[in-house]
Amino acid sequence: MNLKAYNPLWAHHEAMRAAATHWQKRGLLSSLQLAAIVAAHPLDYYRPNIFLRIILFIFTIIGLSAASSFMALLFSGGFHSGNEEVLLVTIAALTIAGGLALLEFSIKTSRLYHSGIDNAILYYTLGWAVFLIVYFIYEVTPIGYRASSSLTSPAAAIVLLLVLLLLVAATIRYAERLVAAAAYATYLLLLASILLQFSIGRLVLPFAVMLASVAAYFFIKKLAQRPDYLYYKSCLQLLKVLSLVTFYLGGNYLVVREGNALLSDSMVSTQVPFAWLFYFFTGGIPIAYIVVGLRRHDRIWLLVGLLLIAFSVFTLRRYHSVLPAEIAATIVGAVLIAAMIWVTRYLRPSRHGLTTAADDEDDTRKFNLESLIVAQTANVPQPAEVGFEFGGGSSGGGGAESNY
Repeated sequence: MNLKAYNPLWAHHEAMRAAATHWQKRGLLSSLQLAAIVAAHPLDYYRPNIFLRIILFIFTIIGLSAASSFMALLFSGGFHSGNEEVLLVTIAALTIAGGLALLEFSIKTSRLYHSGIDNAILYYTLGWAVFLIVYFIYEVTPIGYRASSSLTSPAAAIVLLLVLLLLVAATIRYAERLVAAAAYATYLLLLASILLQFSIGRLVLPFAVMLASVAAYFFIKKLAQRPDYLYYKSCLQLLKVLSLVTFYLGGNYLVVREGNALLSDSMVSTQVPFAWLFYFFTGGIPIAYIVVGLRRHDRIWLLVGLLLIAFSVFTLRRYHSVLPAEIAATIVGAVLIAAMIWVTRYLRPSRHGLTTAADDEDDTRKFNLESLIVAQTANVPQPAEVGFEFGGGSSGGGGAESNY
């Protein structure tokens, strides 16, 4: 059974076209060779521009909601008063079954590929599926154990585990970025829910989140080596960013301090144990990200590090403010602009293996340029030279029909 709902060749053809276009702009391919590669890798799916996708998404959600409401009106007559929960579960089950069937049918017949319509159907169906999971788990859970709706509830861990399995399965089949992000968030919530069942869980939770983020990052790197990487490229790139961000947030002083107050149901946060260590993480992790990004020429590490530096400054100012916010923002902005101008000039054209010029995209490194040209353009007809040409004969060589 094919685990992928979409044709994997679509992602491969997209990446191949992007790589060929990049090479052609650099002068490594001629226009004729680019045209041959484009013709050999057609994009025979439907995905409009982003604005039309948003419109289609909104109208699809409206249509699905209307269909569910119509089913509720249609079946409400068969249920007696007091059976509203049974009616709701019935509608949910029918919506899930109908949504999955509609999604699969639309992809195969209309060749939708993250077009807004299929995204809306997927989100709507998963929403009802999560509702059913929560409903049934809390129905079978004894009242004494389901009284709490927080992460410390034993039922919460079971719900999160089942939701995680559902989202992972949906990600494997549909390669949808937001679903993958939701699965990652559920993974961390499940970890927190399990740890908070124990008295020491609150103390080790920040370090557990950091370790879980490291494990997720290396697992993502392992998945990126698979042959079907291009099919899941957008999901894996987003998960890579999220793993770096959550590793930092797990050690950020503000997140740890305010999160501890939230778990303690306290209105005012207080100093947390090992505060010096979390201050070190707050200031050191973004700098480490930038260093790794520069050394490995990894744009994701570099950009995440730069963004997290801003959050680190915000964290430090929240508890140790020296200047008024407007003056501090002006000074920092001026310093950043000056630094940007200096770095741009210093790295032009290149120094220490770094440059401000656009680098090759990751996808272009996955294809061999010479092999691509030989495979796709070897039989491309070349322009004929101007000169004397013989005509064709029906039974002999040139001139067999007295025509040259």
